[in-house]
Amino acid sequence: MKFAPNHEYAKVEGNVAVVGISEFAADELGDIADVTFPEVGRVLAQGEPFATLESSKVVQELYAPVSGTVVALNEALNDEPTLINDEAETDGWIIKIEMADPADLEKLAHEDPF
Repeated sequence: MKFAPNHEYAKVEGNVAVVGISEFAADELGDIADVTFPEVGRVLAQGEPFATLESSKVVQELYAPVSGTVVALNEALNDEPTLINDEAETDGWIIKIEMADPADLEKLAHEDPF
């Protein structure tokens, strides 16, 4: 698992990055009430905004930790967005990206920066 400076993570499964936010970020945001997803098929550049999380404290924009095409959304978050709070780095993932350039991972940290 690799982390971007804004606490987004990329967990690599083959050529697909499972993307979400770190446990630290989930704790800082408070109870997540809503997730706005990108469309499946959308092409993202590393660092590009792709979704928003609305919590009891703030609306937080998320940025793609890697470049590529969105291939899956965690639909379970539509009914239970607090999965992000409870299981941020496992079942609380947000999207999956088929990576365009696995070298993007080299720009990420091995641990959450906080």
